[in-house]
Amino acid sequence: MRDTDARRARPASQQGMRRANLALVLGEFAAGPRSRAEVAATTGLTRAAVSSLVDELTTAGLLAECGPAVPSGKVGRPGTALALDPQGPAGLGGEIGVEHLAACVVDLRGEVRGWLRQDVTNRDRPAEAVLRDLAVLLREVADSCGLTPAGLAVAVPGLVGAAEGVVERAPNLGWSDLPLAAELRRALREADAHPLADLPIDVDNEANLGGLAELWLGEGPDDFLHLSAEAGIGAALVVDGRLLRGARGYAGELGHVPVHPDGPACPCGARGCLEQYAGEAAVLRAAGLADTGGDWVALLARRAADGDPAVLAALEAAGSALGVAAAGAVNLLDPAALVLGGGYAELAAWLLPAMRTELADRVTVRAWYDDWLTASRLGRRGPLLGAGIGVVRAVVADPGRFAAAEA
Repeated sequence: MRDTDARRARPASQQGMRRANLALVLGEFAAGPRSRAEVAATTGLTRAAVSSLVDELTTAGLLAECGPAVPSGKVGRPGTALALDPQGPAGLGGEIGVEHLAACVVDLRGEVRGWLRQDVTNRDRPAEAVLRDLAVLLREVADSCGLTPAGLAVAVPGLVGAAEGVVERAPNLGWSDLPLAAELRRALREADAHPLADLPIDVDNEANLGGLAELWLGEGPDDFLHLSAEAGIGAALVVDGRLLRGARGYAGELGHVPVHPDGPACPCGARGCLEQYAGEAAVLRAAGLADTGGDWVALLARRAADGDPAVLAALEAAGSALGVAAAGAVNLLDPAALVLGGGYAELAAWLLPAMRTELADRVTVRAWYDDWLTASRLGRRGPLLGAGIGVVRAVVADPGRFAAAEA
């Protein structure tokens, strides 16, 4: 009986090793074209093993030949270089915002091949209508680029808990306990049985995906706290290159950290939360722009650049509140850097001075330097980029799963 069990286990072990080697080899091409010989030298695998693995990855549409390899100085004809196939499986990203919907397609190299955005007010709108519109946008962007998505990830301004694909609470949308992945799949299936309905669908908090995009595409350290704002305020803590999600997936709710315990009531039930001082509604109200609607970030940036005193004062006050909350996070978590993302990145010129003043006064665990607080170059594109690129990175991390599915 034991011998039989051992024989049965052996093929599974060999299969697991091959999947690991496929990932190892494909990962070598993330930095650019390589020859088979170069991959063998850097991975320690034999040339025969690399050749076999490369053939499998090429057949699956993950690698493509791209001409002669760069001469290495060795005698003999240079080998053929291969690279991640730009026509291979792609990442499909979707984003649900309070005032917009968006979708993108990212190829294996991480390059954006399609991007669509629709301005629409989703606050307190029925989830079915929102997801129906998102499904249309996803189909349009996928069909326009001619690539085959390997998966779909959706960024949402809400708490996504342990239950897969379920948004437990999205107060700025008026949603609770919404099985978003299942409902979106239904919306995709209703449209002429579109093949996107058969994709794996992942759902994540927009701040998490913005932080991951900063990790993958930014130029900072692998340890940082990413602060972002759309309608609400979120944060993502990245430690040693990994997103810290917390025990139940709720880490990062910086918007509901009390800045002034006796401050105004917050919809969450507490008082004096950061969102009551630095969230969209609070800043617009302080600037005298509460009923203007539209793109609040662009409006504030335009008015601030024109020297509007009410807007400048509102942004300074928001920056001070952000600095108070950020200082507490630094004292507790000791990140190597702070990064302003989302709408804050586009308002950084007016938020950073007050933030830096508060951080300098309140960070006590170490000396604080101004250049440890920066603005993300990704801006409001971060969450959607994080969604699309996350799908691609999952393919590269486990190409054997994709190759098996294709077979």
